[in-house]
Amino acid sequence: MLTHNLEIYLVGGAVRDRLIIEQRGEPDSLRGKDRDWVVVGATAEELLDLGFVQVGKDFPVFLHPETKEEYALARTERKLGSGHGGFAVDANPSVTLLEDLSRRDLTINAIAQDQDGRLIDPSGGQQDIAEGWLRHVSPAFIEDPLRVFRVARFAAQLPGFQVAFETHQLMQQMCSQGELATLSPERVWQELSKALGGPMPQRFFQVLDACGGLVQWLPEFQGAVSELTFDSRPEPTIRLAKLPLSEQALLTLVQRLRGPKSYIQLIEDRFGHLSLLQSWPHIEANALHTMLMRLRALQDRRRLVALVGLMDLAEQRLQLEQQLLPLCASLQAIRLSPDEQAQLQGAEFGQALSRRHQRHIGEVLARMQRP
Repeated sequence: MLTHNLEIYLVGGAVRDRLIIEQRGEPDSLRGKDRDWVVVGATAEELLDLGFVQVGKDFPVFLHPETKEEYALARTERKLGSGHGGFAVDANPSVTLLEDLSRRDLTINAIAQDQDGRLIDPSGGQQDIAEGWLRHVSPAFIEDPLRVFRVARFAAQLPGFQVAFETHQLMQQMCSQGELATLSPERVWQELSKALGGPMPQRFFQVLDACGGLVQWLPEFQGAVSELTFDSRPEPTIRLAKLPLSEQALLTLVQRLRGPKSYIQLIEDRFGHLSLLQSWPHIEANALHTMLMRLRALQDRRRLVALVGLMDLAEQRLQLEQQLLPLCASLQAIRLSPDEQAQLQGAEFGQALSRRHQRHIGEVLARMQRP
């Protein structure tokens, strides 16, 4: 066994999630994630010699050559500058497990399990799991402003947990001192997108609103948190695109946080086309044809499928999947005859094919609309 001679401990989410299920009996959206390990008393050279692959140049995290799970050297961190990355990392072999656990953000994330299944819990994480508290490990919590968003994200992912009062006070202090401005937009986006996939995404915004954490990165939600509603489905793209904000507000939000283009596309498609589908199949053939062309649905139906996914009712989505998607397939199969093609030049060819498409769409819709 590759790790047989290493002093390793299972840490983080894998330990936390098992304890949550055992102690509270609650389902957890974090369950099933990859396991993370901490290695004590070893060097980077030893892990590299065993075939581990280092992640990044200067960070002591390695991927197991077979399982691809993360193994991090036990480390301490010393604050040197502002922001999430302003730390000096010490990962020499003398760093102990307890020193490593003491630098973590929340007590529920600072529990380790040895290879015999014994738990090492110096900060009382098990008790906080039992009582449902999100509590910081030490005053060093304030050194990393990303932790404000991480706590809010855990509140969204763990509905039975509340932010401890003293942790909330530290979060307020970090926000009032402008520490959140030092974060990269990509890191904020990661926490937001994870929260949107949680059981109660509204709690992400509630926690941030309570500590002043919306001002810098999510100003669109100030004064509107109580009005937020979310789709029951946990897909972040759907939940974000359906937020009760204007198109420009949603686009500005995604662009500010440098979110994926797929989010921008779905937001634009929601405001540009979703209303047309609301009255399916009682719509005009030419309007439907225009929408399908703009979505390029005959070449690639992914945008159309995503748009259908924004429909509120499951019955609506099923109807469109059973009727609209096959209609696209039938349109794709339409061809002009060789004689027609020979007589048409340039734009005339596309115009003739569009007329054929619209006629076919009209015939299909007419059959669907019959009582």
